[in-house]
Amino acid sequence: MRDTRPLATSAELAEHLGVPPRTLDQWAYKGVGPRFSKVGRHRRYRWADVETWLDQQSEPAGRAA
Repeated sequence: MRDTRPLATSAELAEHLGVPPRTLDQWAYKGVGPRFSKVGRHRRYRWADVETWLDQQSEPAGRAA
C-alpha cells in the first residue's frame, strides 16, 4: 500500500528528529541522511523513507555508543 502522508519539509523533519535544520543540509550534502526528493529547489522527504533510514541507524543492543 502506498504511503499517502504529505511529504515532510526540512523544517518538519528537523523538528521530528530533534536536530537543527542545518544538520539536514549537511547530511544531504554528504549523502548520509534520509532519502529525499527535489520539488523545485526544495527537499521533501517521504515518511516511509525516513522510517527506513532510522531503522538503518539503529545499533545492536549492548553495543557501546
